[in-house]
Amino acid sequence: MRSTRATAAVERLKLRSGNKSYAMVRTAEGLFYLVLGSGSTVERVVGSNPLPLDPFVKFVDGFGPQVARRVTKNDLAFEAQLVKRKSKPDDL
Repeated sequence: MRSTRATAAVERLKLRSGNKSYAMVRTAEGLFYLVLGSGSTVERVVGSNPLPLDPFVKFVDGFGPQVARRVTKNDLAFEAQLVKRKSKPDDL
């Protein structure tokens, strides 16, 4: 099993949080969990139970501060059009 996606998720967390002490641990069973610390003081992050790859990536992506989604004028106009379309009855 490749852990590249898990490593990338932890790197994104480090960027979002500004804390370079996050790391992941992979168990012998191929499960992952998130730790915080460096050197001799490493603690498992609260709520980070050993998880398979996909749930671990989802957990790490949802952990910590989130980046606000960038919205352009075109995005807003498109969403407004969708709302208008939903409110009109279908003419079929």
